[in-house]
Amino acid sequence: QVQLVESGGGLVQAGGSLRLSCVVSDAMDDAMGWFRQAPGKEREFVAAISWSGDIKPYADSVKGRFAISRDYDINTLYLRMNSLKPEDTAVYFCAARAVGSYWPSENSSDYVYWGQGTQVTVSS
Repeated sequence: QVQLVESGGGLVQAGGSLRLSCVVSDAMDDAMGWFRQAPGKEREFVAAISWSGDIKPYADSVKGRFAISRDYDINTLYLRMNSLKPEDTAVYFCAARAVGSYWPSENSSDYVYWGQGTQVTVSS
């Protein structure tokens, strides 16, 4: 069973930055993604990355501000978040597709493994 553990969330002022990390218990032989869920809202796609790291789709709301990356040597997925806005406040989840899945997906139902989430709060 693959386990994902997020960290790096916290409270930041608008305009600030955070970097989220997601440590994976097994080799990262699959596409991965970040999703978020704000109170009273459905979980939404933020960013994803292909198995090889060369395909990185982003939600329009974060394009140009957030950057997803992965370090295969330490089995870690990252989400660098710059120019944060109050509307970015949410619990952020990392997710992994089934082993061997190359393509990233914006659909949460395509992901098999999920972390427990890390809270990001942006104050105005």
